[in-house]
Amino acid sequence: MKIGKIIKVSGPLVVAEGMDEANIYDVCKVGEKGLIGEIIEMRGDKASIQVYEETSGIGPGDPVQTTGEPLSVELGPGLIESMFDGIQRPLDAFMEAAQSPFLTKGVSVKSLNRSRIWKFVPTVKEGDEVEAGDIIGTVQETAVVLHKIMVPFGVKGTIKSIKAGEFNVEETVCIVNTEKGDKELSMMQKWPVRKGRPYASKMNPVAPMVTGQRVIDTFFPVAKGGAAAVPGPFGAGKTVVQHQVAKWGDTEIVVYVGCGERGNEMTDVLNEFPELKDPKTGESLMKRTVLIANTSNMPVAAREASIYTGITIAEYFRDMGYSVSIMADSTSRWAEALREMSGRLEEMPGDEGYPAYLGSRLADYYERAGKVICLGKDGREGAVTAIGAVSPPGGDISEPVTQSTLRIVKVFWGLDANLAYQRHFPSINWLNSYSLYADNIDAWMDEEVASDWSSLRTKAMSLLQEESNLQEIVRLVGIDALSEGDRLKLEVSKSLREDYLQQNAFHEIDTYASLNKQHKMLKLILQFQVEAERALKAGVYLDKILKMDEIRDKIARSKYISEENINKIDEIGVELTAEMDKLISEGGVLDA
Repeated sequence: MKIGKIIKVSGPLVVAEGMDEANIYDVCKVGEKGLIGEIIEMRGDKASIQVYEETSGIGPGDPVQTTGEPLSVELGPGLIESMFDGIQRPLDAFMEAAQSPFLTKGVSVKSLNRSRIWKFVPTVKEGDEVEAGDIIGTVQETAVVLHKIMVPFGVKGTIKSIKAGEFNVEETVCIVNTEKGDKELSMMQKWPVRKGRPYASKMNPVAPMVTGQRVIDTFFPVAKGGAAAVPGPFGAGKTVVQHQVAKWGDTEIVVYVGCGERGNEMTDVLNEFPELKDPKTGESLMKRTVLIANTSNMPVAAREASIYTGITIAEYFRDMGYSVSIMADSTSRWAEALREMSGRLEEMPGDEGYPAYLGSRLADYYERAGKVICLGKDGREGAVTAIGAVSPPGGDISEPVTQSTLRIVKVFWGLDANLAYQRHFPSINWLNSYSLYADNIDAWMDEEVASDWSSLRTKAMSLLQEESNLQEIVRLVGIDALSEGDRLKLEVSKSLREDYLQQNAFHEIDTYASLNKQHKMLKLILQFQVEAERALKAGVYLDKILKMDEIRDKIARSKYISEENINKIDEIGVELTAEMDKLISEGGVLDA
């Protein structure tokens, strides 16, 4: 182990000399207390180290030891339900070791609990041929997650011995006879966080990740294995959107990374997630969740690591054949950490002071999302869907982090502060948001949900865009200048906005809408337009149509019909046609 000497300390950046045997991205122990750091630049025998802990009290002359290993995470049973900091130190064990609720310097704790015993059930037998990615056994980690123990990357051979029983994560459960001799396997493996985990092949994502949020699933869907960005100003509802997607998204594992967020916001997450009931299993949502908390008052360099720690854990569960969603809240804080470290390294600044490599670092992260065929002989499929919140200063989406993100991701959910102030949730602006997966997912929806899904979606979106143009005319010359057909479009668009796109996250029924219910609701609202146009052609006055309060109220309240009774939406459609027939037969004369 090479020992160097500190010659400069600049906040979280430490420069040490005598490090000629060290490598870039090696983990180091800095100072007498052995603070954890990572080499981010080498110049001759001088190493620049970003330290993941508070550096006060460290000075020139203090020792630096390099471990010769990159920053890695421990992967195995015990990840689910855990709450880690940015470099995978479990917060409960950290607090116990430090005997303090505050982060204490130099405290060393293992990422996975060594004293906890797990019941290992083999799925292979002696003499079986195995290769990297093959499942050799399982552990029932929580009531809803079956943890699959896989052969680590680079190991191939014949099972020499394997035993069932109760073990901790370090004990040997299997011995594989390889070309280089016997290899002992435990239930835990390590992986460097900056290196994507390997897979057999990448697939084109075509199926949607269903979130139950109508504005997302209908208009701006994200594919399973896709990447989405949620930019929005302070208070626009980024965190609430991510909470809803985490709770209702049809993925089996959730990884939530609080990167540089306010402490009280992370406290809400830590308190709420265990209380939230998983709609699919009836268990606590934490039974399939990994939380990584790196709040804004924690050491800034650890923010940079937290994103990579999260995506590596997500890839590990993907390799088991699970569908995983990773929420990063927010990548702007991560980019600010990059900017601070870049400034301390005295690198040439790019746009708004961010480093020139901001775009490539963001791409490195988002490109690790995807739908893949995993390693192993069974050819199982897994997916990582990455959803990153972006917090542009003042809501200005032309700033570098947002623009670099939008060049990489295919889904943009643009949050609008004005909609948020109007209590319109989710406050996703339908005029400037987009999804580049929409065409592929439309084909899937037409096949799996309803054959007219894509035509209804296209019609509804064009109505909302037309409404924006008509509102301009109304502001200039008043609503009386519009034809009856255009006034009808405004009414239907208003119904789309208020009865379809607006959703109450706190209402037990409206918080989630299945694809089948979304289709029926959208069809009903557009059916009103078709029936009203039929009545207008028959000579009925528009005012008469708009006075059909009872049936219009039923359309508006269809969002509160439970999933078990969604056929009632079809009954409202039948009633609507009957009411319109009655109106046409009565003629279009207005009441005196």
